[in-house]
Amino acid sequence: MPFRMSGYIPFGTPIVVGLLLPNQTLASTVFWQWLNQSHNACVNYANRNATKPSPTSKFIQGYLGAVISAVSIAVGLNVLVQRANKFTPATRLLIQRFVPFPAVASANICNVVLMRHTELEEGIDVLDNNGNIVGSSRIAAKHALLETALTRVVLPMPILVLPPIIMSILEKTSLLRSRPRMILPVQSLVCLAAFGLALPLAISLFPQMSEEL
Repeated sequence: MPFRMSGYIPFGTPIVVGLLLPNQTLASTVFWQWLNQSHNACVNYANRNATKPSPTSKFIQGYLGAVISAVSIAVGLNVLVQRANKFTPATRLLIQRFVPFPAVASANICNVVLMRHTELEEGIDVLDNNGNIVGSSRIAAKHALLETALTRVVLPMPILVLPPIIMSILEKTSLLRSRPRMILPVQSLVCLAAFGLALPLAISLFPQMSEEL
């Protein structure tokens, strides 16, 4: 399914490639950040804690908050980098490649908090050793939300940081210099590999069912 974790890599990799394209215009930056946060919002909704139904308004609130924060940070950082006269054009281009990470990480936190804020107010179900619901806990909801937010920060780190570093090295090789058309396919493979590495690591940081001793 598109928005389950098993579909995160095949559906998310093309978006990551778009986010990391060099020489982004204002329109392309806004488009790729919007598309990425739209995908992330659907993933967060599909993988939410379903024991407490959340109104559609919360989903829309989280979605809009994430899109606005991602676009604002990405556009703002790009403008700052372009106006930085101390950097050479090559250095400026390299720095711009890392702009998507702080924009995406900040927006992911905003998305999770706004979309699942109801859980902090109402709590989430707490189970005993036999899987029976014994009550509702706001403390458990706080732990779950914090762990989810941390996961959403760790996940884009290798995806949006490693490919720019690797590509800046590969683009200096004679192979890609003589065949510039291969840059995009190579970058796509690098992003796919980084995504495949990052996703299992990120979702394995915390257990799906947490225990309080």
